[in-house]
This record gives sequence, C-alpha cells and structure tokens, in this order.
Amino acid sequence: MLKVYRTVGCSLEEVNLELMGEKGNWIDLVAPTSTELHNVSLYTNIPMELLLNVLDEGERPHIEFDEGLVLFIINIPVEHAKKGKPTYGVVPLGIIITENVIITICLEPNEIMKQFRENRVRVFFTFKRTRFLLQILYRVAQLYLYYLRQIDKKSTEIEQALQRSTENKELIKLLELEKSLLYFTTSLNANLIVLEKLLKFLEDSNGGEEKKEKILHFYPEDADLLEDVIIENRQAIHMAEIHSNILSGMMDAFASVISNNLNVVMRFLTAVTIVLSLPTMVASFYGMNVELPFQRHPMAFWGTLMISLLLSATATYFLKKKINALIFKEVP
Repeated sequence: MLKVYRTVGCSLEEVNLELMGEKGNWIDLVAPTSTELHNVSLYTNIPMELLLNVLDEGERPHIEFDEGLVLFIINIPVEHAKKGKPTYGVVPLGIIITENVIITICLEPNEIMKQFRENRVRVFFTFKRTRFLLQILYRVAQLYLYYLRQIDKKSTEIEQALQRSTENKELIKLLELEKSLLYFTTSLNANLIVLEKLLKFLEDSNGGEEKKEKILHFYPEDADLLEDVIIENRQAIHMAEIHSNILSGMMDAFASVISNNLNVVMRFLTAVTIVLSLPTMVASFYGMNVELPFQRHPMAFWGTLMISLLLSATATYFLKKKINALIFKEVP
C-alpha cells in the first residue's frame, strides 16, 4: 500500500500520488509492491536498492547518512493472530528523511503508523520531519510498554490455569510469551543504540560542531522529547528483562511440579503392582499340577482367597507406612 499525506491546517489530508515529491509530504509504504517502490524512487530520487534494503526482515536497527538523506531503521512490536490467540513479534520500520519529504516503510500494517494516519497524535505536522521522527520513536517505546503489560496479564492467566491443571498447551503458551520477550529485549537494546547515536548527534549539533547532514533540524523542545524517548525505551528494557526472568522461573517451577507429579504417579503404580503380584503368586502356587496341602478340603478355594487378601492387605499397610515415612521424614 502506498499513501501520501500532508498536514493542512491542523488536519491530515491524503495527497495525489503524483505530488508525493513535494516539500512537506509524508509517504507511507506498507508491504509495498515493486511498482510502488519504483514510483517512490522515481518521484523522490531515492535509490531503489536503499528502499529494498529497508524491507529486509533481518535488517538491524541503525542510522545511515547518505547524500541528501538520512535513513533510520528500528524494530517495532507487532501483534499477530495465531489460531485465535495473540502472539507478539518485531518487524523493522524504515524512516527516510530527505530535504523535502519523510518516508516510512514497513513490511506489514502496524499500530504505530495507524495512529498517525488516523490523526490521533497531538501536535503532529508532516512538514516537521525531525519532530515527526521523534514522535514515531516515542510511540514505538510506548507500544512496547503496552504489549509488555499485556504479556504480564496473559502470563498471570496462564499461571492460574496451570495451578488447576498442568497441560501441555498452557506450557506452550508460556514458551511463546517467553520467546516474544526475548525478541522484545533484543530489539529494545538495538533501538537504544540508535537513540543514543541520535542524542550524540543532537549534542554535537548544539555544541557548534559541523553537522554531518543538514537534513535533521533540531529545536530546543526536541531535545526534551528525545530524552523522554530514551527514558521510555530503557523502562521497556527493564520491564522486558523482569518479565523474562519471571517467566523463566515460572517455567522451571512448573517443570519441577510436573516431574514431581510423575514421581508420585510412578510410586503409586509401583505400589499397586507389588500388591497385585502377591495374590498372583499365591494363585500360581495353587495352580501347579502337583499334590498340594488342603487341595481336597471343601474350603480350599476360600482359604486361598483369604491368604491372598491377607497378604495384599499386609503389603498395602507396610507400603503406605513406608511411603508416608519417606514423604514426611524430616531432613536433618
């Protein structure tokens, strides 16, 4: 999808594609086709190779200064529907700033750019390209925090379900959440490096050093916004690490519970096997084709049955006493 917007007054309006190269426009690309990429390259004079590189799923977050443009690539969180249950992942978002326009490129629809398209961001202007960049970064950090809170709620629900019944599907859900947290932690740390580089660039510009590029124009209030973005990003990293540690501990705890339950079941089955083997042994002796004591006595069957029941009851009593002694034995 290729859309072009620009701020008119205080509202966002869609612009004809033929006017995408005009100053102050925002070009929004979502899962673009080769034709759409070619049109953007044609109207903005951005190399086609650069646009294709942004669409690489394995592209790491970084800043790239090129002639006449600045490229930012960051990882943003996304929510996928998988068998009716949400899972979380990350995808790269490319932001290209030129002297005239700002371009956003993403492989799939996401909540970040949707907020801007629906004009839900206050004090948002497409012609303030650097401010627009910082607002995107701030929304990305906030979305990470929102999804982390959702993961925390889901992990609590799964924990309560596991306390009632330790089923494999609940453990698989925990594993998926733990995997999402790993993606989040890695991406947030990579994004933080990009933010720190941007902050250093801002400090160098304010210090009077010569700019690498004249495209990024920072205003005094932009410094405060960038610091807020870094604080939000670090908070998200901290929360992701905490939730990841909690989930890892929870997985280990429930693995121990499952192992302990298995030991209890195996101990019970072993005791049942021993108890049932005694009547079998008595019946085997009295089933031999030889002369046996009391074999012609009218009460022989009932006597054999009573002996079997007596042996089973005795074995049950001693096994139960032994098992209880092992369970409740005090450790010195």
